[in-house]
Amino acid sequence: MFIDFTKLERTVADQLYGGNKSVEMKTYQDDKLKIVVGRLEPGASLGEHVHDPGFEVLYIQEGCGKVKVGEDYVPVYSGMCHYCETGSGHSLINDGNEDLIYFAVIGK
Repeated sequence: MFIDFTKLERTVADQLYGGNKSVEMKTYQDDKLKIVVGRLEPGASLGEHVHDPGFEVLYIQEGCGKVKVGEDYVPVYSGMCHYCETGSGHSLINDGNEDLIYFAVIGK
């Protein structure tokens, strides 16, 4: 299977999971997983949420920010990958000066 993200419709979600501002996304979804290419502008975030059931693999393509895991904040930047295991929670925050572009695979 091949997915051409250039042909997918862009959607905007305001304050996703209680985060700040909005996130722009192009999404593919079937009964097994969801694949997202997302953009957070400076100051935007995905609010804290738990993957249970499921998991999320989050790859930072461009920009920088931080991921909150529990009470810890871990800096992330282009080329880094974060794996949120089943039963774990996290949030993604763009605290940089440029857009943060990420690629996510979310298992159900």
